Amino acid sequence: MTFQIALLLALIAAALVFFSFDWVPSDVVALGLVLTLIMTGLLSPEDAFAGFGSDTVIMILGLLIMTTALIRTGVVDLAGRAILRHAGTNPSTLLAVIMIGCAALSAFISNTAAAAFFLPIVLGVATKAKMSPSCLLMPLAFASILTSSVTLISTSTNLVVSGLIQRAGMPPMGIFELTPVGVPVAIAGLLYMYFIGRHLVQDRAEVPGLLEQFGLRSYISEVVVMNDSPLVGKTIAEAGLGRDMDLAIVRVVRDRDRYLLPRSEMMLQAGDMLLVEGAQSDVLNVKDTAGLEIRADLELSDPDLRDEDAALVEALIVPGSRLAGRSLRDAALRQRYGVQVLGLNRHGKNILTKLSHVTLRAGDVLLIQGRTQGLQRLAGEGLVSILQAIEGETGKRPKAWRSVIIFVAALTLAATNLVPLAVAVLAGAFLTLATRCISPTEAYRDLDWRVVILIACMLALAQAMMKTGAAQYLAEHVAALTSGYSPLLIVAGFFILTVALTQPMSNQAAAAVIVPIAIQTALHLGLNPRTFVMAIAVAASCSYITPLEPACLMVYGPGRYRFFDFVKVGLPLVVVVFVIAMILVPRIWPLGAR
Repeated sequence: MTFQIALLLALIAAALVFFSFDWVPSDVVALGLVLTLIMTGLLSPEDAFAGFGSDTVIMILGLLIMTTALIRTGVVDLAGRAILRHAGTNPSTLLAVIMIGCAALSAFISNTAAAAFFLPIVLGVATKAKMSPSCLLMPLAFASILTSSVTLISTSTNLVVSGLIQRAGMPPMGIFELTPVGVPVAIAGLLYMYFIGRHLVQDRAEVPGLLEQFGLRSYISEVVVMNDSPLVGKTIAEAGLGRDMDLAIVRVVRDRDRYLLPRSEMMLQAGDMLLVEGAQSDVLNVKDTAGLEIRADLELSDPDLRDEDAALVEALIVPGSRLAGRSLRDAALRQRYGVQVLGLNRHGKNILTKLSHVTLRAGDVLLIQGRTQGLQRLAGEGLVSILQAIEGETGKRPKAWRSVIIFVAALTLAATNLVPLAVAVLAGAFLTLATRCISPTEAYRDLDWRVVILIACMLALAQAMMKTGAAQYLAEHVAALTSGYSPLLIVAGFFILTVALTQPMSNQAAAAVIVPIAIQTALHLGLNPRTFVMAIAVAASCSYITPLEPACLMVYGPGRYRFFDFVKVGLPLVVVVFVIAMILVPRIWPLGAR
């Protein structure tokens, strides 16, 4: 092992730790890794930055612009509501329609976008059908992931894999090359969820659902003891907030920055801010209690906020939201959107600090009060997903049709090999902007730039593995360790390793680490590297065992799931996908062919 290989493997190991524990955002980790590769001389700046100008990144940018137009112009909304309009209220029919509709949609757009769109609709349908959301939300998330291998553009991971094999001197993946495996995987997965998976999750929500009764969710809110409050001078025990209002005091904030543990004998003082935990209805009852006020109500800048146009909603912070990683103070929602956050729910966890100081995370649910227009702007800019139906724009039909025509035309050009895929999607993106389906400002604002940066950096990592000889070194050791084993067993080993890596870290990063090693291993053993690559592409999308996949993270809170629910339902699903892949992949891409 050379010093360069040892250094690169050490950097990869460190990056995997950071990816897995999410101490810093994955795109920041990736940027730091690329910078380190340059500073250590493992890659030249030209090689390190080549990924940012690659066909893969251009394809992802073009697809993101076109899918943003489909969402912005109301195409996705029209399609989703048409799917669910005639579903009725029969639980079995509803489940089948939701899963098939979401799976079909996510075969062509991001599974995160598909799940984010269907989430509030499914919650509304669950309420109408008097069903628990937990019966529908995990199947929804899994359905959005199951079609990841149906087309090349189903997920950005497929595009990364295609870019990696192209750099290794192999032809890129065709737009429908994975379809013979992806369609059986999707069908088998949907059947598993319909007949088996849905019965493995405990029903944890009461019948009225989240939309009619927020009380099913516990919030942390800030309550201020006013100067004229009859509670001033009383102990916490005498105040009886727990006894009379069903609110639990988790901290007392005094003099702005003193955080005190609540004790029954503690005297309440004027100006004390109480961090209380309770159901939505109990929190709002504070408004009717003399001498107590919810802090948000004290700071309302708009005196007409409580008029007929005001609404009280639950809003989910979606993966990729600009709010994630920021505090409510930094976000300044009241100043920018005219809305107030009354409470925060983080899947049952107590937030023991001021709400304005809490760093928000994807999956947090906010209790927000504000005007409909402000709430629409929040949702329209991709900051949150409103878990209630808010009356608003229904989409602009002429632009919607233009977006559909451009999207279909671009895919047709690529599928018929008239032009390369990167050229087709770039042309589609250009026409989407030129015909004003969406404005460039909207497109650039809604783009998930973190995905673009992560993928470009992962391409640089793969390049470093090839240039330093690390991929060849690891491949030789894998080949030596597996000598005497059947080729199919080696492919299965790479599949399982990819699945293991993709649970705690991004799918793209897992593929970028494994694909170069797999290609070199196949070449060393005289086997077809494409067989290995296609198996890894399928495995990289098997993010079912933990709720860390963005689509799963979105339903984690609203469905009131527990971590082990995903293990219990997702692990058998991974086995189903594994068996199908091991049967079909070697048949479609024979192991012996080179």
